[in-house]
Amino acid sequence: MHETYDKLIELLNSQKATYRLIDHDPEGQTDKVSALRGHPVAAASKCIVLIVKIGKKTSRFVLAVVPGNARVDTGKIKSLFPGATYAGFATVDVAERLAGSVAGTVLPFAFHPDLHLIADPLITQHEELFFNAARLDRSMALRTSDYLALAKPRLERIAST
Repeated sequence: MHETYDKLIELLNSQKATYRLIDHDPEGQTDKVSALRGHPVAAASKCIVLIVKIGKKTSRFVLAVVPGNARVDTGKIKSLFPGATYAGFATVDVAERLAGSVAGTVLPFAFHPDLHLIADPLITQHEELFFNAARLDRSMALRTSDYLALAKPRLERIAST
């Protein structure tokens, strides 16, 4: 699944984004990988793929991005979609297919057209945003202002602590 990694690097380089790569032991858990990278857990982005059911026949998929020390509030996600009847975690196979990477390495970028990118404004509290770069053994520290400009997430209060 290095295709997603390559796509990210190509995007950031083409837009002259400020970032640095951090190689480390393979790890996908936010608190553990934050320690390996040497930053506060709150500076990490936790990226979760959710399914939102609207009525009986329609589903939407959301890439929710919250600080590493927070949880995604599925009730808040559900409230953002008129007529939604359910919001919860997507199955691992669906999440990995839509994200283009394995669990624990989901990027805070929605490259798949079926993913709606929603980020909590709390992620803007740090100058850099840390995340696994679609790989368990490599992370990225990306300038937060560059992330916001390139990913263009919908900013909504979706985190609970």
